[in-house]
Amino acid sequence: MSLTVPTDLLDQARTGEVEDAAFVACVRDSLPYAWSLISGLVEQRDRSGADFADNEVPPPDEAARGQLLRCLASDAMRGALERHFGVRLAFQNCHRVAVFHPAATDAFEEFVTPRAQILNQKPELVDC
Repeated sequence: MSLTVPTDLLDQARTGEVEDAAFVACVRDSLPYAWSLISGLVEQRDRSGADFADNEVPPPDEAARGQLLRCLASDAMRGALERHFGVRLAFQNCHRVAVFHPAATDAFEEFVTPRAQILNQKPELVDC
């Protein structure tokens, strides 16, 4: 299961729309590794003022890797986190997450090219 959904949030979803803040809190609580990694990259990018910040360190275990994959594979989760943090998210391999300033279109577009994906390949990442 991707998320551990509190009963009140499930009830809210059954009767109407779910607010981003409640959904983001559910993601934060359900996927703490993914949340910590992404929020840390947001802080790093904010401090540096760079167009983007990215992670190149593999997750510590399969559970953490699974959190990251579930979080970034979901359009709903990715979109909610992008709105919450005011960034664009990109993802390569099983762990290379990047957060981009919304105006950093050139850097984002370069990161998501097939060329960038190919250049990011390493033998130790074949089965990640």
